[in-house]
Parts: sequence; C-alpha cells; structure tokens
Amino acid sequence: MVLLYSAPGTMGAPAADFSLPGVDGKEHALADFAAAEVLVVMFICNHCPYVQAIEGRLIDLAKEMQPLGVAFVAINSNDPISYPEDNMDNMKKRAKERGYPFVYLMDESQDVAHAYGAVCTPDFFIFDRERKLRYRGRLDDSPRNPATVRNQEMKRAIMALLAGEPVAEPQHAAMGCSLKWRE
Repeated sequence: MVLLYSAPGTMGAPAADFSLPGVDGKEHALADFAAAEVLVVMFICNHCPYVQAIEGRLIDLAKEMQPLGVAFVAINSNDPISYPEDNMDNMKKRAKERGYPFVYLMDESQDVAHAYGAVCTPDFFIFDRERKLRYRGRLDDSPRNPATVRNQEMKRAIMALLAGEPVAEPQHAAMGCSLKWRE
C-alpha cells in the first residue's frame, strides 16, 4: 500500500464528462446528475483501508445530503485484473452489503480518473450547480478514526454551496491508497 495525498484542485475547473457502467447494470453519465444542486464525485474502491475507515461516514453523509439536492457518484478506477477485489462483481457485492445510497461506477479504462486528476482512494471533488470545482479535499479531519472527528470539512463545503456561499479555506488534501494503475 502506497499512501498518497491528493493535489490541490483548480477551483472553477469544469467537471469532466464521463459515461461509465454502474453496479446497477446501467450506464451513468455526468449529464444524468444535471438536476443536482451540488455534485460530489468520489474515487473509492473496495480494498483500500482508508476508504473502509470512512465508508460508514460517507454513506451517512450521502443519505443526509441527497434530500437537499446533492448527488453523490462513486467511481472505482483501480485495475480490476491486478486487484480482483475491485472488479465489478465485488463492487456489486460491496454496494449491496453496505447499502450504498449512491451509484458506484467502474472506470476500467482509467480515463475518468486521469481526466479528474484523481490520485488516491478516497479522493473527493465537489462541484457547484454550474459543475465548477469548488472543493477538493478530505471527508473530515480524522481519516481513520470516526470517534475523533472534529471538523466535517466535506459537509461544511456542501452546506456552503447549497447556501450560495464560498467554500471555506484552506482545503486539506485527501489521503489514501494510491490508485492502482494498469501497467
């Protein structure tokens, strides 16, 4: 496992388009989320201990924010050949077992991860109504221990965008396992 930190995002950059298969058997595109006031694009996977550590909090946040017009999209860009735990069959199992309230998509070509500049799992990108990047950072200030969370940074960013306010600075990098690129 290689620990990486996400790079700062280019605020105001547009969301990259995508069309990817989901665990629900459907193809999902960026345009499918056009009605959302805020769009959270997150790069996750099944096997990363950093994703597993925040998974419950992420599910809770999605359930809390979705009624407010926030869409969440999870994308797995890991190489499913070298990391079979991250293949589509196992993604389907994980999403069902954990009750994911968001779409979980496979980026087997890894083109979407490259387009977003994703580097680790988890890696979070939050876009405003115009699909301009307004937040790139971590879920909260305690990536491994939910008992010590003091600052819910992603939730604060989402709430600011819903209120038409700027997202607070500084934005702290996400940290996690490196994306598993194809050789």
